[in-house]
Amino acid sequence: MKLLHVYSGNLYGGVEAMLVVLARERATFPDLEPEFALCFEGRLARELRACGATVHIVGAVRASRPGSVFRARRALRALLAERRPDFVMCHSSWAYSIFSPTARRAGYPVGFWLHDAVRGSHWTERWARIRTPDVVIYNSEFTGRTVKSVFAKARAELVHCPVSPPGSVEPDGRRAIRQELGVAPETVVIVQVGRLERWKGHALLLHALGFLGDLPGWECWIVGGAQRVLERTYESQLRTLAVSRGVRTRVRFLGERDDVTRVLAAADIFCQPNAQAEPFGVAIIEALYAGLPVVATDMGGPSEILHGETCGVLVPPKQPQELANVLRALVEHPDRRRAMGESGPARARALCDPGAQLRRLHEVLAAVIADRATAR
Repeated sequence: MKLLHVYSGNLYGGVEAMLVVLARERATFPDLEPEFALCFEGRLARELRACGATVHIVGAVRASRPGSVFRARRALRALLAERRPDFVMCHSSWAYSIFSPTARRAGYPVGFWLHDAVRGSHWTERWARIRTPDVVIYNSEFTGRTVKSVFAKARAELVHCPVSPPGSVEPDGRRAIRQELGVAPETVVIVQVGRLERWKGHALLLHALGFLGDLPGWECWIVGGAQRVLERTYESQLRTLAVSRGVRTRVRFLGERDDVTRVLAAADIFCQPNAQAEPFGVAIIEALYAGLPVVATDMGGPSEILHGETCGVLVPPKQPQELANVLRALVEHPDRRRAMGESGPARARALCDPGAQLRRLHEVLAAVIADRATAR
């Protein structure tokens, strides 16, 4: 089955990382052949090509400029006529609103991959609501509960994000990256990986770390670069907050990295205390694969990933003192960190093994195609 993924491609975060996994892991389930139609060149297009995937650029689109929409739709129409995919999958309300009419008119089944909770109030969601997709793929029970706010009658199916297990890290990789950053071997490193957006909870983490000023032997790495003006402002505010909380010298802003696997291998605790619910948590799965104990806010996708498990700790929302208490206990007790980390890889595989999730995706799409054929 040839599956054409349609997306913008101008930023890079969890959705983009998942699309790269779809390309990189295609050999684990060769019955599903992915291709990618993007609006913009950028890191996503480069990484997809590096995986050997076929990438088509249909042209930059601004919804406020009808001419750009018309040109991109025309390019997609030509692409569909040339490549003849079996299924078209749009990622994000924006991509679905822009491109699903073209794919539908050409006679192709069209899916909507829901990566975040929706409420039906954003203009892209209201626009998307005009056309019901053949199927909505959602990445967690949390996001699945919101599908009906946009698509009241759509068929909806759960497919967890496929996440690759880490490749082999050189035996001295942990020591090497710590040497690069000037971090002592015995220092306990708390790491957060993700886009610099307020709802990810970086500020809450810094508030919590302020309660650990008396505790020696730890530091924190914040991994993720600002990609937009608002994110640059937010990063500046975080740096100021680190100063005001007395942890400036113990917090490193590492920016955007393309070696997250190495960074996680060099860390000791993963912490993502979201201020708003995380739809799923690809970074959390990556941390579990790396054998790190995970500390996350008890809501959204992380609650599903960690609930009842021994590989992490869920903390109440917006409680920096509670978060600090958990982090203090993990910093002070290496045996506890080790025991929690040992169960992480199995949990990550159970939820996000690429081969299993690609097989699940294929089953869902094949059923939709079969139902369409029967209905004709």
